[in-house]
Amino acid sequence: MYDVNMSSARWRTSSRSGGNGNCVEVADNLGAVVLVRDSKDRTGPVLEFRPATWAAFAMSLKDGMPSA
Repeated sequence: MYDVNMSSARWRTSSRSGGNGNCVEVADNLGAVVLVRDSKDRTGPVLEFRPATWAAFAMSLKDGMPSA
């Protein structure tokens, strides 16, 4: 785990959220870490990823998405 000051995190909702309440929020403005949380439980647990790991994960999701 990283020593992260989460008070400076800028959270945004996933662009793939469908408005059905099953959303994640991402804070990727902290440099050494990307934070992810459940939008329904903002005071709950937060996952931490290295930026390269998060980018690879996000790209794998995009690659697996059918085109519209």
